[in-house]
Amino acid sequence: MEKRCITAPSAPPALGPYSHAVAAGNLLFISGQGPLDPAGTGVIKGTFEEEARLTLSNVQAVLEDAGSSLDDVIKVMIFLADMDNFKEFNKVYKEFFSEDCPARSCVEVARLPANFQVEIEAIAILPEEG
Repeated sequence: MEKRCITAPSAPPALGPYSHAVAAGNLLFISGQGPLDPAGTGVIKGTFEEEARLTLSNVQAVLEDAGSSLDDVIKVMIFLADMDNFKEFNKVYKEFFSEDCPARSCVEVARLPANFQVEIEAIAILPEEG
């Protein structure tokens, strides 16, 4: 099985030396996404809800640029700077995953890159070509 590194033109530029995603076989591993402006102007600070929605939109952009979709996500890992935002996060999350939700974990962390309030990574299935 060979890996294929993916750069997603619709997603914000990576903040470091990593790919937006890596495909291996029929699996797609999405790097952690945060509330970054897709146009590349940097972090967009806002309410927790705004940052969570933008972060999920960035995950969606990577998925779609790689040929996958939210429907193909099988696992989501969520990192929150403050677990007190868990309930509010779930409200936003339901806008993106409302049925047949993927497996998920959510943890509070001491600090996230660029002082994000939320960072999300995901694993998805790549549909078969043909």
